[in-house]
Amino acid sequence: MSHQFLSEAWIEAARDIRHRYAGDVPAIEVLVRINIITTKVPFGDGSISAFIDTSSGSLDMELGSLDEADLTVTTDYETARKLFVEQDPTASMQAFMAGRIRVDGDITRLMVMQTSLPQTDVSVAVAEEIKAITA
Repeated sequence: MSHQFLSEAWIEAARDIRHRYAGDVPAIEVLVRINIITTKVPFGDGSISAFIDTSSGSLDMELGSLDEADLTVTTDYETARKLFVEQDPTASMQAFMAGRIRVDGDITRLMVMQTSLPQTDVSVAVAEEIKAITA
């Protein structure tokens, strides 16, 4: 079953996938806390706040916001989907250069996170399953 990206159902399904593989994915050793504001969302009131937190050693993405985030990323829905679901680095760079991604706070933490996420067969499988549940 597929769910709209960033909907409550999508967050829950993605969480379930991450938890299913939790024991098989290497720990993330870098602490990064990012608030994400997504605009032009095709459902709800038009924007969504979510966050990424690696404090637990895994990448946790949930709805809401963190009180003490390292940075805040603001972007539109389609760009967020390309960034977080499709993991398209070219589209992300183009969006950043075009001003469709705004970063407030310590941008180096974002770069550190991108280079510290373990790329294993299991993490690729997790990403593919999350992509498959995304409408």
